[in-house]
Amino acid sequence: MVINPTLDEVRAALRAPAGVSSDFDLNEVSLPPGRKLRAAAVLMLLVPGSHGLELVLTKRSSELKHHPGQISFPGGKLEESDADAWACATREAAEEIGANPGGIEPLGMLPAHETVTSFTIAPQVGLLKTPQDFYPSDGEVAEVFHVPLAHVADPASYVIEGRMWQGAIRRYYAVPYGPYYIWGATARMLRGFADRFAP
Repeated sequence: MVINPTLDEVRAALRAPAGVSSDFDLNEVSLPPGRKLRAAAVLMLLVPGSHGLELVLTKRSSELKHHPGQISFPGGKLEESDADAWACATREAAEEIGANPGGIEPLGMLPAHETVTSFTIAPQVGLLKTPQDFYPSDGEVAEVFHVPLAHVADPASYVIEGRMWQGAIRRYYAVPYGPYYIWGATARMLRGFADRFAP
């Protein structure tokens, strides 16, 4: 088990084969054939910290219509102007937290993740090469914070919980960190990342 992944170990983990994931992984659900999914991308942005690599996450504004107050990666749906998923993820990071796309090195990507809201998300992993401050977008992001990569790269940090959704118990991953309750699609994508570090 890698306790505190180095940049080289992150690169190696991203080269490891892995299957797609979804919000339905822990539940017995029959997905309808021919369903239409909208393309989206998120940026899993790593930054050097005093004790190793850290992951940048956001807390969504409580004013948002969808997923208010939840923890997420910077990201959003692909626009016609986006050349690819990387362009989408870095554009959204610039809009949401003021990240400089030119200062981010692409490290790789995780397999696509399907959400209950009918998106297929392409998680892009990047490294912030040039230190900078982040500025939450008014009305969209309430807070920007860092989580040690060592925490989210450890499968032991994760729990499986459940809540009522559409008349049934829906189970999901959560990876709490301090006052932040990281769950749902964000936690599922992170769990897929953590599994790549397992021996």
